[in-house]
Amino acid sequence: MSHLIGIILFVVYWGGVWKFWKGFRRTNFNGGIVNKLLLSSLWPVLVIANKSYRQNFQKALKG
Repeated sequence: MSHLIGIILFVVYWGGVWKFWKGFRRTNFNGGIVNKLLLSSLWPVLVIANKSYRQNFQKALKG
């Protein structure tokens, strides 16, 4: 059962990274590769902690 939860969390995390990466151009963030990589990889923490990031994350996912 715990392996299933781990797999689900892994898929959700990488799905979020992929969707944000693909929709990054719709956000208000600067488009440098390092910035894009950092903001994509830290999405779970930033969605919880930062309202502005949360709004931009939603923009990136729509598309």
